[in-house]
Amino acid sequence: MSTAASEKPRRVTTHVVQEMKLRREKIAMLTAYDYSFAKILDRAGIDVILVGDSASNVMAGHETTVPITLNEMIYHASSVVRAIERALVIVDMPFGSYQGNSKEALNSAIRIMKETGAHGVKLEGGREIIESVSRIISAGIPVMGHLGLTPQAIHKFGTYVVRAKEEAEAKKLVDDAHLLEEAGCFALVLEKIPAALGGQVAGELKIPVIGIGAGRFVDGQVLVLHDMLGITQDFSPRFLRRYHNLYQEITKAITNYIDDVKNLEFPNEKEQY
Repeated sequence: MSTAASEKPRRVTTHVVQEMKLRREKIAMLTAYDYSFAKILDRAGIDVILVGDSASNVMAGHETTVPITLNEMIYHASSVVRAIERALVIVDMPFGSYQGNSKEALNSAIRIMKETGAHGVKLEGGREIIESVSRIISAGIPVMGHLGLTPQAIHKFGTYVVRAKEEAEAKKLVDDAHLLEEAGCFALVLEKIPAALGGQVAGELKIPVIGIGAGRFVDGQVLVLHDMLGITQDFSPRFLRRYHNLYQEITKAITNYIDDVKNLEFPNEKEQY
């Protein structure tokens, strides 16, 4: 075997994340929406990249995830896939592309897979979308589920508060989690639910459970890239840890550039032809 071949990183697949759960290795997942950031994440060793419909917020400036379209998600996902060599790439199916019509759901998922080269899709909801989940999986497309706080349903709930605190909603979440696993989902995201409930679901399911505000007892964690890097400043839920303050760093760099241009300090003699 050549040196180049032996050094090639092992691809993360749906099977690999299942192996990670079995050996109790935590799964690290972050969002990405463009080529440049995706390349950084992939080279840094991220396990899973989610092309999230949060692009509606952080890339397009919408208040919710509802407005982003299937075509826009395909554009973002295509950009991400071109950058990666190792990570598993999962794409959020946007609002309106799968609810209420399983045939349309399958067509939407097929478009995502064919036009982006991604490795799977993510859908929000449980029993109410199980027909769409089953139809997509029957076509050989990996599906990641999403329960708890489901941002696409924000207009139904009217708030982003913690979900499944009451017994009835918690029971439904557990039942939905089992239903998604039985339908063939390879993994599940739990968003903004009590930590004990997150641990219960992760303990009961054989598939990996990845949390965002679901405590430490799940099989992995996901955050929105722009939030954890400190690019966004007006979003500070309890579950968010900012690992940097890129807003401040970028602002400083830009103001320095403006000053240098206006003071004739850029370009200098070495920076021109």
